[in-house]
Amino acid sequence: MARHLITSALPYINGIKHLGNMVGSMLPADVYARYLRQRGHDVLYICATDEHGTPAELAAKEQGLPVAEFCAGAHDAQKAIYDGFALAFDHFGRSSSPQNAELTQHFARRLNENGFIEERAIRQVYSPADGRFLPDRYVEGTCPHCGYDKARGDQCENCTRVLDPTDLINPRSAISGSTDLEVRETTHLFLLQSKLQGEVEAWIDEVADEWPQLASSIARKWLTEGLHDRAITRDLDWGVPVPADTWPELAADGKVFYVWFDAPIEYIGSTKEWADAAPEENRDWKSWWYEPAGASDVRYTEFMAKDNVPFHSVMFPATEMGVREPWKKVDQLKAFNWLTYYGGKFSTSQKRGVFTDQALDILPADYWRYFLIANAPESDDSSFTWEHFTATVNKDLADTLGNFVNRVLSFSKKRFGEEVPAGAEAGAPEAKLGDEIASLLADYESQMEALQFRKAAAALRALWSAGNSYLEEKAPWLEIKTNPEGAALTLRTAMNLIHLYAVVSEPFIPSSSAAMRAAFTLPADTATWATQEEARSLSALPAGTPFTVPPVLFAKITDEDLETYKERFGGAPE
Repeated sequence: MARHLITSALPYINGIKHLGNMVGSMLPADVYARYLRQRGHDVLYICATDEHGTPAELAAKEQGLPVAEFCAGAHDAQKAIYDGFALAFDHFGRSSSPQNAELTQHFARRLNENGFIEERAIRQVYSPADGRFLPDRYVEGTCPHCGYDKARGDQCENCTRVLDPTDLINPRSAISGSTDLEVRETTHLFLLQSKLQGEVEAWIDEVADEWPQLASSIARKWLTEGLHDRAITRDLDWGVPVPADTWPELAADGKVFYVWFDAPIEYIGSTKEWADAAPEENRDWKSWWYEPAGASDVRYTEFMAKDNVPFHSVMFPATEMGVREPWKKVDQLKAFNWLTYYGGKFSTSQKRGVFTDQALDILPADYWRYFLIANAPESDDSSFTWEHFTATVNKDLADTLGNFVNRVLSFSKKRFGEEVPAGAEAGAPEAKLGDEIASLLADYESQMEALQFRKAAAALRALWSAGNSYLEEKAPWLEIKTNPEGAALTLRTAMNLIHLYAVVSEPFIPSSSAAMRAAFTLPADTATWATQEEARSLSALPAGTPFTVPPVLFAKITDEDLETYKERFGGAPE
């Protein structure tokens, strides 16, 4: 049994997320965590809302709420949606927690003691129209590298280059749109990443060959361009305060740490929240993060969309190295491209695309979970279309899996009663099926271990299809007329397939898998992963096991449904 720490990029507190956010971090992390738990590993899956920064302040102001109250409500709203998607976090924390503030200030003090932080007077963009200094992301303009005209002052979303606001061409305030911007002097703390470049490069050379090409290429591109010293404080009211015992003047000025400095530390902070939430269990958060306490035995996997890769592959590791303490660093970084909506961006303002709360309003979570993972944007961007979604749900879930379960159990109940029939001994067709199932299961396991989610979904689909092929070949509805014992064998074998599907499909479609398991009255929960030999024998369900026919697992999406969804959410652009 191995110990696996899993984190997904923290969803920002401001607003409900769309399907692209779901498939780009949290959902694949959950699928992987569920799979590892079933294989018997010790897994800790940690996430949190990312709550600091100007967008939270502005959203709270718009709603007429104190920012802390706004964030508390938004956290609960997001958590309810993630519960609806059956995301099985061990803890879903908050970056505004006292634990994160304590750790962030500790990291800053240690970096300062080791000579990696210095105070610098800088000239920063100030907007008279807004009456405030503008954080980097609230200055917009044209990227000097690729010409994208909606680049932010911290990073261009189009080419992913990290920027400073003064780099932008024709800058404007993202708050008011004003182009009347001034540059004024203010003092901030800078993380001297340039002094850590060599250490980060050596570490990347050591670990990044295991990463998918998307993640490793972004990290190496950033290093090739050189690590720059970057401000890690901001002039804001909301955030982790700069500690007065180390920087009294900056603390008196109300400086707070930059959200991108404290947000990655929240992975550790959220783990401490998890421990503090159950003192009676004596949870040891340090054993997951601090190598002398046991974290050297942990395998740490991060999940995120490609725009988050620079911060997690270079900036946060540089921070961890600079504190000169043995904190656990990422072993595997799984990055995703974009999920688009008919080739374009999801947009709240233009009412284009499906957001996570809306998705759960119209269809159960398993429909979305399966489709998104089966079409995950791994090697390149992928496009959500209602036509593709409908075809996938109807073919894979309703026809291939759901219909198989219903046909087998309904026919067996009608002809043999409400217990798994005994029938004849397994013969050549069952031996052939067992070999095929064992091979397909091995492929499925291999793809999951490699974090190749689309290929894992294809292997799972092939497992389901193998059952249908066996059923068509044996045709128990004809076999029963001349060979009732043979038909009983066929159905018993098929029921064992249903039980196997219930187990191995659980990472993708947990609710439907639970319904399949619940169809059989078993003496104990048998959701543990099947060995190759168990899969080959297809005999986990003994004859005489009581069963019931569950409700329809997956209802088909009709043409009328399809048109309704396209009308509500927008279809292909004109």
